[in-house]
Amino acid sequence: MDGIIGLIISLISGAVGGNIAGAALKEQSLGTVGNSIAGIIGGGLGGQLLSALGVVGGTAAAASTQAGGFDIGSLIGQVAGGGVGGAILMIIIGFIKQAVAK
Repeated sequence: MDGIIGLIISLISGAVGGNIAGAALKEQSLGTVGNSIAGIIGGGLGGQLLSALGVVGGTAAAASTQAGGFDIGSLIGQVAGGGVGGAILMIIIGFIKQAVAK
C-alpha cells in the first residue's frame, strides 16, 4: 500500500474503531467527536507501528504495487491495525478520563 494511502486508510479505520469502541463501552465513551479524534490518532499510530514492524506493506506488497497489482492483504492489515489502534487509544483515554473525574 502506498505510504499516504495506507496512512489515510489507517486514520479512517481508526475513527471507525474509536466510535465502535465508544458505542460498546458507554462508560469510557468520549462522545462522537472525542471518539473520532482519539480513534484517528490511535489509528495513525497503529497503522504506522504495523508498517514499521513489517506486518503490513512489506516487500511483497511493494512488488505487487509496482507490478500494477492490488495487495488486498496490505489493505486488510491497514484497516485492522488502524481500527484496533483507534479503539485501544479511545479506551485508554476513556479510562483516564473516568479516573480523573472521580
